[in-house]
Amino acid sequence: MLRAQTAGPSAIVPDSTLTVSLLTCSPGQEVYELYGHTALRVRSSKTSTDVVFNYGVFSFDQPHFVWRFVLGQCDYLVAPCDFDLFMYEYRRRGSSVTEQVLNLSEAEANALAHALIENCRPDKRTYRYNFLTNNCTTKARDIIEANIDGEVLYPERAPRYTFRQLIHQFTVGHPWAQEGNDLLLGVDMDTLVTPRAEMFSPIYMMHYADSAMISSFPNRYRPLVRQTNILLAANAEAAAADAARQPSFPLTPVQLGWVLLLLSVALVAWEQHRGRALWGFDVAWMLLQGLAGVLVSVMLCWSTHPGVSSNWLFVVLNPLPLLALPLVVRSDIRGRECLYHRGAALVLTLFLVAVPFAKQKFSALVVLLALCLLSRAVSHLLLYRKVKSERVKSEK
Repeated sequence: MLRAQTAGPSAIVPDSTLTVSLLTCSPGQEVYELYGHTALRVRSSKTSTDVVFNYGVFSFDQPHFVWRFVLGQCDYLVAPCDFDLFMYEYRRRGSSVTEQVLNLSEAEANALAHALIENCRPDKRTYRYNFLTNNCTTKARDIIEANIDGEVLYPERAPRYTFRQLIHQFTVGHPWAQEGNDLLLGVDMDTLVTPRAEMFSPIYMMHYADSAMISSFPNRYRPLVRQTNILLAANAEAAAADAARQPSFPLTPVQLGWVLLLLSVALVAWEQHRGRALWGFDVAWMLLQGLAGVLVSVMLCWSTHPGVSSNWLFVVLNPLPLLALPLVVRSDIRGRECLYHRGAALVLTLFLVAVPFAKQKFSALVVLLALCLLSRAVSHLLLYRKVKSERVKSEK
């Protein structure tokens, strides 16, 4: 996806030499580049016009961009771009660009070009972006289908992947991006999807288009793609340089989870040895848990992103620790029991038992974090039991 575009589609003049191509760009290293990109190229040898229509334009400078993105209210737009300028960005980052020249009649090519120009009008160019159902790829597919004299038939196959599995295919090598998706996406992402739903991905769309046929009445068929060209081959050296420019964290999410679990176990041992709770650690841990729970809750209740409203992780990550924190700290300081820990131990134990059987697929990090939280609750319960036992002995 590009963040800046220039050029004017008004230079396109309908003629017999007009061709329209589907462009598929391989993934980059930024989070919004991991899935690749799709655009439409319109060319005329008669007028030397060569314009790319890009449905992936957005700006971080939009008011409240991050907040709108969280709520699924982010607007993208379609904009024209000079072909050479479009190619420059992908050449710089080492991505490949594949062109599929569409097998269109003169009337279809001109109708599609006209529709793209109309879409670029200020009152029509903006659309509500949806990562899985209304993105740069689905918009390109839909406008192609709407301007063909007939019906586009794609290869039929049984559902084979869930959305979570498809997303994982493109986040290999980017564990933090993958973990962020897994933490926010709910059980709806773990049901098998139709081949058409797979076309949210530029790479999958390219493969489906390659085998698609146009069906016209009566019983006439022709391939959707007339010719495939590799406009830009992948450049491993440039891709490596682009990857090196990206910020990185020394640990993967799972490695960090193990570090936190080992730290939690060590603290349990220290607390049992000393006979008192480390309330400062409780403050830090419950603040992080509660703030993460606020994000999950906001996504669960108000976001329009697909799949986030069915997130069972809410059982573990919710705002309750923020409300219970003062009671927990007060109990820690006074050495008294807090019912919060009994409830937390019960809920976390049931959650961990249910994980292998749940319809929603949870990552290893979620299990490790749940064990960390459970260790804190168990440590407090053991301390309360120890204190209670000592009081009984003293009373005797």
